Amino acid sequence: MFTSAFRILSAAVVVGIALYPGAASATVLRPAVLAYSSAGSPSGSDPNTIVTFTVTTGALSLTAPATADLGSGAPGTTISGTVGPVTVTDDRAALNASWNATASSTNWTTGGGTGNETIPVGDATYTPGEITTTGTVTATGSTITLSGTTQTVVAGTDVVGNNTATWNPTVAVAVPAAAVGGAYTATLSHSVS
Repeated sequence: MFTSAFRILSAAVVVGIALYPGAASATVLRPAVLAYSSAGSPSGSDPNTIVTFTVTTGALSLTAPATADLGSGAPGTTISGTVGPVTVTDDRAALNASWNATASSTNWTTGGGTGNETIPVGDATYTPGEITTTGTVTATGSTITLSGTTQTVVAGTDVVGNNTATWNPTVAVAVPAAAVGGAYTATLSHSVS
């Protein structure tokens, strides 16, 4: 009698263990589903901050040397030399902009600037040469015969944001065979717009 009771108790314990995992599993599933649903719903009380800042703009400018010496040569030859670095600085921070750098010159004169002491400006050429750029810009140079009227020597296109362009132009003067001796001077002017 004692043995039978022990066996029944043992069976009850085993059955109880077998049933418990099933009941526990049902209990775990319910909170897991609720947690997933809650995480997918943003709170309507979360604050938003609108953050702003300003990108400043500047000017379009050009710099060039104050003086330049092309060297020397005899009548009937061509005297040429570099002027020094000419730089366009574009700080407008613009979108789809452009600019044009121009050059013009006076006649070359010596002494009192009489007819025999003058070499016409049209006897000189201006060649920009290699152009170095920074930023986003396409800079294209053009060789010109100098005159008293401004002509484009470097054109900046496809400009986005700030940029620079620098070149060291060569000026070549065809000295007439009848030119008189002396130190000739002209004023070479640059501008950008």
